[in-house]
Amino acid sequence: MKIVILDAYTTNPGDLSWFSICNQGDATVYDHTPAELTVERAQGAEIVISNKTVLGRAEIEALPALRYIGLLSTGYNVVDLEAARERDIPVTNIPSYGTNSVAQLTFALLLELTSHTGMHNASVHAGDWVRSRDFCYWRAPLMELAGKTMGIVGFGRIGQTVAGIARAFGMEVIAHDQFYLDVPEEFRPWLKLVPLDTLLRASDVITLHCPLTEETNQLINHKTISKMKRGAILINTSRGPVLNERDVAEALAMGQLGGLGADVLSVEPPTADNPLLCASNCVITPHIAWATRDARMRLIEIAAENLAAFLAGEPVNVVN
Repeated sequence: MKIVILDAYTTNPGDLSWFSICNQGDATVYDHTPAELTVERAQGAEIVISNKTVLGRAEIEALPALRYIGLLSTGYNVVDLEAARERDIPVTNIPSYGTNSVAQLTFALLLELTSHTGMHNASVHAGDWVRSRDFCYWRAPLMELAGKTMGIVGFGRIGQTVAGIARAFGMEVIAHDQFYLDVPEEFRPWLKLVPLDTLLRASDVITLHCPLTEETNQLINHKTISKMKRGAILINTSRGPVLNERDVAEALAMGQLGGLGADVLSVEPPTADNPLLCASNCVITPHIAWATRDARMRLIEIAAENLAAFLAGEPVNVVN
């Protein structure tokens, strides 16, 4: 069984092992695969593993030996699912490996925007405290989270984990999810599901954990921002296109939004003219919420289990 991993590096830059996948066949591992080499490198392989390398209709039709596509991600927009379905090729994803890691970075971004730890650390190291007349100082307003309202858009595994952490900070928590008709039992004493408009108007902090769909594409735009409290903080660790980035940058400049913490952008890597790169009160990390070593270890093990289940004739985590 020939196995090809097309883009191994972002999942495993060398600190982990591919053994659990590679021992299931004759495996070749590529750190990166440019689009023009995808078909050449995957030719003859029954098993193709990909993270962000695109397997569109043209690629799938050019690979007659292909029997299985395993994704090293939760998202599956890089694969033409219909083309794979027509060939009876299952496409599998990794549904829940990074829940705790994404929730953790959500609060890392929020705490940077409310306590400005990085800013003050840089100030101290620049000598500002040494030169200070007073025993303390702050370079930006500091905000306490206790008593504030967090609105969570998307109440799946990550949203629920974020809710628990927010509760531990003493925050009031509300959520909106188009797929939930009722609050899971463990959250009922202290959390309410509300319409999106209610969440936008009531929240001091809005954090996005929804999938990218036709309904959520550019969900945060001039119209929805205008419904938010002035100075509300926005966190996005979901997908970049959920934001209209120009509208968000303008809202930051005008103070309608008090801050943005983003781990994702609409184009990755971003182009130099992305309006958020020079926006005020904006903290951006390079899509690292999923990338803790612990989460990446789980990802590889689940990918190996997905492959083993397919080879046993009982595929799991199939998205097509």
